[in-house]
Amino acid sequence: MTDIHKAQRVGVFVDVQNLYYSARFVYNAHVNFKAVLQEAVKNRTLVRALAYVIRTDEVNKEKFFDALTHIGFEVRAKDLQVFYDGSKKGDWDIGIAMDCIELAPRLDTIVLISGDGDFIPLVEHLRRALGCRVEVIAFGKSASGKLKEAVDLFTDLDKDVRKYTIHPSKPKRVGKEVDTHKMGGNKNGSQ
Repeated sequence: MTDIHKAQRVGVFVDVQNLYYSARFVYNAHVNFKAVLQEAVKNRTLVRALAYVIRTDEVNKEKFFDALTHIGFEVRAKDLQVFYDGSKKGDWDIGIAMDCIELAPRLDTIVLISGDGDFIPLVEHLRRALGCRVEVIAFGKSASGKLKEAVDLFTDLDKDVRKYTIHPSKPKRVGKEVDTHKMGGNKNGSQ
């Protein structure tokens, strides 16, 4: 973790859909965005934290957006595009790239939270043309290998899944079996 120091001005850019679906499909869990933001900042000077979301029916939008705002993110949202043939499109790749490029002169380090390999040209441009340090945070199992190689630092969320995910509560079992932990004993009733 060389080249990280408190005086660095950091911008954090989160591709929410990329992280959301990685956690959902790989771990059947939700992302702990607060822990991810803390990991991204690493006690440096946070200038901006932007979360890019697509409005869909799957996400309880207002509660989710409010939670992200409460954590410290500026939420950028747009609607999912549905085309005449039924196909759908929803991504923020160009929006994220434009914001990174526009904010780069005021930042020392850009932290991109996404495993999407489409960001490789952006990473290369930020490093070469704009002189920024670029870090990526993502679930390693679903992140582009070439993206990992292109950055100054890759943080693999797979290394501490419990810290970076929230597992939905499991439904209580109904029937003969009783959860004795709540009753203070084991299945035999002893304590």
